[in-house]
Amino acid sequence: MTVTTPSSTSRRVVGVLRFDRVQRAAHWVNALLFTVLIATAIPLYFGSFFGLILARHPVEEVHLWTGIALPVPIIVSLVGPWGRQMRRDVRRFNYWTREEVAWMRSLGRSPLAAEKFNPGQKLNAIFVAASILIMLVTGSMLKWFRFFSVSQREGATFVHDSLAAVLVVVIIGHLFMAITHRESLRSIFKGTVSEEWATTHAPTWLRELRERHEVPES
Repeated sequence: MTVTTPSSTSRRVVGVLRFDRVQRAAHWVNALLFTVLIATAIPLYFGSFFGLILARHPVEEVHLWTGIALPVPIIVSLVGPWGRQMRRDVRRFNYWTREEVAWMRSLGRSPLAAEKFNPGQKLNAIFVAASILIMLVTGSMLKWFRFFSVSQREGATFVHDSLAAVLVVVIIGHLFMAITHRESLRSIFKGTVSEEWATTHAPTWLRELRERHEVPES
């Protein structure tokens, strides 16, 4: 979709829509929930120090219910007529070409006419989505532990703690990539990227939009 603004003589192309309002809202609500989870995890892991400042039980409750709420923004953004763009992008994450696999194996050195998301971004989205589900399951096992055996609880603790550490590293990497790719970062605020950016970084996606007549030929 092309975003335009009126002028006195014609309508001028401003940018190519990359993320609609539903996607942007889901992203920022999800980012807020992740922030709360990390902030509340710190006193839970280092209770001997933070227990002097924060009571453990309220922190546990905030951490628990924030974790349970974590999938909600994604689910809401996928259902109903407002989720068309999000559903389309989820299908993109699940579709991989041979060129994308080769690009991943070569660590980005092989040539690639990228889609809307490059293979690294697709892999990141899949990992985060899977992590949300795993963290929800293991976190529930730790909260309602009486329904599980000792060995199951120990396994859940190991998976939950280890995956939480990996997620923090991935989020830091995500933030670094966002800061160093300014126009891509801008699209999650304003929704659009320039046609020049799409031509350089996502030519296959731009061609798809033109074939659907969502972006006019230059």
